[in-house]
Amino acid sequence: MNLTVAGMVLFSALLHPLWNALIKREERQDGAFIGLVSVMIGLSAVHSLIAGYDLLSGASVWPLLCISVLGQLLYGYSLISTLQRGDLSLYYPIIRSSPLFIVAVGLLFLDYSYSWSLLIGIACVLVGAFALLYRRGVRYLDDPKALMFSLFALSGTGVYSIVDSRAMQVIEPPVLFFWVELSILPVYVVLFRLVGPSGTVVPDLFQWLRKPFFFLGLGSICYLSYFLILTAYAMGGDVAAVTSVRQASIPVSVLIGGLLLREKSMVRRLLASLLVASGIVVIIISG
Repeated sequence: MNLTVAGMVLFSALLHPLWNALIKREERQDGAFIGLVSVMIGLSAVHSLIAGYDLLSGASVWPLLCISVLGQLLYGYSLISTLQRGDLSLYYPIIRSSPLFIVAVGLLFLDYSYSWSLLIGIACVLVGAFALLYRRGVRYLDDPKALMFSLFALSGTGVYSIVDSRAMQVIEPPVLFFWVELSILPVYVVLFRLVGPSGTVVPDLFQWLRKPFFFLGLGSICYLSYFLILTAYAMGGDVAAVTSVRQASIPVSVLIGGLLLREKSMVRRLLASLLVASGIVVIIISG
């Protein structure tokens, strides 16, 4: 993997768990996510305007945009459902294990091929990620819904990662951002209203407007994180390799979970994260 691309992906990985943790700290995670999506729409529109990108160019890849929207919806709803039920550092490794999905789909349906060294690196990352799940005395099937939603989020990430990597060969990242986020916003409002906590009304999902500067900062972190990933795709980064290197966010999520959210078993999880780091090194070298 090109070192510039690797650096961009690693920096994105540092940012990603931060906005996840900030959303988890909010009283209404569903409303916070609505705020995040709203800010992303504004940022992508402003970015496109300043850079002179044609937002209508998104029509040239509308099938990919539609699939990306479906993947984002599956990911976003499942992520919020997971955060409402379980520890960030416990389920985040599952959510971020999308390379397994991407490699399987690529080999079975898209006629992709991968070198053995790359597959070994991806395997190290995934084994390390799932090793982070181990916690003495805890049975993860005690909360099957949290596990189910984390697996749905994994699949959603895999879907939109594959199609986004292809769309980036045709359009610019802010153009994709704008149309995808604009499409998912009304769906999330309706979805969170219908399946949210009992008594949820639409105004509950817009309490984030009381903290505009906080959400502007939160949205900026998220926007930069995903912009770097899309730019890595545009520069030719392999989707499986890119999503694997993004697993560097897992040790960061472990630290955030322990230091910011006061979650437990941090030492064991941090040791397991070393295997993730070694796998990332193998991926970068193999590319």
